[in-house]
Amino acid sequence: MGRAVSAAATAVLLAGPAALAFFSGGYFDGPRLAAAFVVWTIVLGAAVAARRPFPTSRAGRVAAGGFILLCLLTAASLAWAPLPAPAADATTRLLLYVGALLAAAALLRDRRAARAVEPALALGATVVVGYGLAGRLLPSIVELEVSFGSGGRLEQPITYWNAEGILAAVGVVLCARLIGDRTRAAGVRAAASAASAILAAGLYLTYSRGALAAGFVGLIVLLAAAPERSQLRALLRVVVTGVLAAVCVAGLPGIGTLRAGAAADARDGALALAALACVTASAALVTVRSVRRERRGELAVGSLAVGRRLALVAAVAIALTAAGLVVGGLRERGGESELAVREGAARLTSTTSRRYDYWAVGLRTFADHPLRGMGAGSFRVAWLKERPVPEGAREVHSLPLEVALELGVAGLLALVLFVGGTGAAARAAVRRNPVLAAGPAAACTAWAVHATIDWDWQIPAVTLPAVILAGCLIAVGETVPGAEPEQEVATATDVPETPTPRREPAPTFVAARADSA
Repeated sequence: MGRAVSAAATAVLLAGPAALAFFSGGYFDGPRLAAAFVVWTIVLGAAVAARRPFPTSRAGRVAAGGFILLCLLTAASLAWAPLPAPAADATTRLLLYVGALLAAAALLRDRRAARAVEPALALGATVVVGYGLAGRLLPSIVELEVSFGSGGRLEQPITYWNAEGILAAVGVVLCARLIGDRTRAAGVRAAASAASAILAAGLYLTYSRGALAAGFVGLIVLLAAAPERSQLRALLRVVVTGVLAAVCVAGLPGIGTLRAGAAADARDGALALAALACVTASAALVTVRSVRRERRGELAVGSLAVGRRLALVAAVAIALTAAGLVVGGLRERGGESELAVREGAARLTSTTSRRYDYWAVGLRTFADHPLRGMGAGSFRVAWLKERPVPEGAREVHSLPLEVALELGVAGLLALVLFVGGTGAAARAAVRRNPVLAAGPAAACTAWAVHATIDWDWQIPAVTLPAVILAGCLIAVGETVPGAEPEQEVATATDVPETPTPRREPAPTFVAARADSA
């Protein structure tokens, strides 16, 4: 595949999730089918022109094989699914995801393409969340619809607040990586600092507890994957910036609940916009100053002394957070009438929802159909039969449980292969090239944690970034047979202009080594 064609295909792939976000997140048929056509065109082009179009490592093949098996099982379930239309939707959605994984694994072997993944996806998340924020900050200019059940939570353009929240959280994790990556240009690091304020404000306004928890886990995993002093400073800066950005939009009825009236909405929006602009500019300036001090040798660089222990800390954080989210979901009760009472920031402390009932029905359905499941898209039928209240529901709000009730044990095995293979590929990628792999590994972890307690899987604009990052990890973790190991070094922009006695050598990371797999 020619360099120009490959670059264009990479740009289309990386811009796709943000574009889908403006079509209800890609939830409906038309945008999803169009996106699937585009990604499979890229895959076919790579298969014809690329030297190594498909994963070559054992971990990559296991991940891709598990994903393909999950797609085949979903398509096969059309034969027994109670409703053909939802099953067909699930099949086309998985075709889109499988194509995106294969396209990313093929295109992102090029180092320059892999370097573009983090800033491109972070930019896409910022554009999406920033658009939603514009409806709050500039209500007289940007008029956005608000759904009846949102309770003032930020949901546009994706149209689901929790999905908007996890997209913002993934964006924050990617921005934190860009800020802490000393091989990036100062302008990129400063722009990421500014974007983190926008993303944090949007994350807060979604009032999504699960997204906040997933973002927290992502930041811990990021520090474990890149245990550098510069990365630790970046994480602290992102947390402080995020808190200040949340303060800018908190406590203003016109921003948080949208029930203050047109005049109050405009007034609160102007106040929040001015405050958020100050935080954004300050975050960028602080990062620029920090970069300059790094180059002059005034700030310590290098690995953290406790770097080896951070992997264990990250594993414990993932386990505790996932368990906490599940336990919290099991405690949630109440219907739409109770939900309407909890608006704005009150949602952060509320345990009112139907998640427990969804999971209970899903578990009973899996118990009734353990081998092959009830069929793709079948939860809505099971809910109508067993629901405890006369309320509609289409999704079980948990990816593992959804796969179990729809595809049975075979589907769960396919999901385990995909997740396990991606995890192994991430581990290999972080060992070979932490500069390129730390951000994708952390962001994927944040998404995976949140997917256990919500229906991110049905929204391509939210899931595609994670799939692309998984493909990036597969690509970075693989080596070219017979090639010499490549050295990843700091760019010239991070080298001091004049030598100083305190200057330390730029970090060097091993990008590739022989792959026994």
